[in-house]
Parts: sequence; C-alpha cells; structure tokens
Amino acid sequence: MRVSIILAHPNPGSLNHGIAQAAAETLRGMGHEVRLRDLYAEGFDPLLPAGEIPREAALPTLVDEHCREIALADGIVVVHPNWWGMPPAILTGWVDRVIRPGVCYEFVEGDGGEGVPRGLLKARRAVVFNTSNTFEERERAVFGDPLERIWKDCVFRLCGVTDVHRRTFGVVCVSTREQRETWLDEARQIVARLFPKG
Repeated sequence: MRVSIILAHPNPGSLNHGIAQAAAETLRGMGHEVRLRDLYAEGFDPLLPAGEIPREAALPTLVDEHCREIALADGIVVVHPNWWGMPPAILTGWVDRVIRPGVCYEFVEGDGGEGVPRGLLKARRAVVFNTSNTFEERERAVFGDPLERIWKDCVFRLCGVTDVHRRTFGVVCVSTREQRETWLDEARQIVARLFPKG
C-alpha cells in the first residue's frame, strides 16, 4: 500500500514531527511504501498563482510531484497543529495548489463548477493528526471544531475519500515527556489499525 504523509510544522523538534516520523516508521515496518513530505523543509510555496488555476495549467515540478503522489496514494496521513482553528498557511496553500480539478476531483459533464464534484482520489481512507493547546471540550463548545469540517467534509469527502479519522493531541504546551510518548504510541497504533498489511 502507498501511504502519503503530509507534515506541516515549522519546528523540526515539534511533536508534529515526532508524530509524522512515528507514523512513517510504523507503516514502513509493516511493509507499506511511505512518502513523507515535510512542507516547511521542502520550502513548499503556498501561494497559488492565477496561471495555475486552470485545470490544464502547466505546474511547477514540486507541485506536480505532490499531485502525482496524492493521486497514487492508497492512504493519506496529514499532521499539523491547530492554529486559530485552521491548518498552518503552508498546508492551506498545499490544498489550494495540489487538491486540484483533474487530480483530486472533477465536475460532471455540463457542470461549470457550480455543482457537487466527483472525487477522483484513489485513497479511501485518511487520517488527520492535530496538536492543540485548547482543551477538546472548549474547542467543540466554543469554536465548533472547524478542523473536523475542513478535513472530513470540505477536503477529503469531496475528493472521494470516504473513511476519514481525526485525532487531536493536547494540551501540548503543558504536556509532560511521558504524555507525549503516550501520544506517539497512540499515533503508531492508529496507523497500524487503519492501514493493515495487505
């Protein structure tokens, strides 16, 4: 199975990096083909130029690589912090540039873009790991957990990924080393369960 891991956190020593590495090592150990993309380390440019918007646009090499990888993935893992109820800007820009028509979704014939698109992604399962400094109860009660809607409804299900799991680890800023190790173990268990061997 090909699994694409997309990581978005600027600090290489972050819990997010630890989660992405733990997931990658676990999946590789199970025999999966894993591609871990660290958007900050790659210097991924999140700005979508107007010339890239058309479906037939010529894409820069790095964006084209990401498009090909996400189209071929059997499973997807996304790792990022909760910043203001949103993914970091670099990851939002990745969505803008990579989750594109003709790669991840398409509109049916006769639809000018106003209807509901048909998903094209091969993957049927995705996992989103978030870190947060907000207690889960407050996130849901006060903010309505916008990341749940963004990833499950606005991105993955629109692209045909029907089985979407999300786990938020927090509160990170007051966590102990032992707590973070427990979260890493949980991330390992989640990917092992959701992406079993052939």
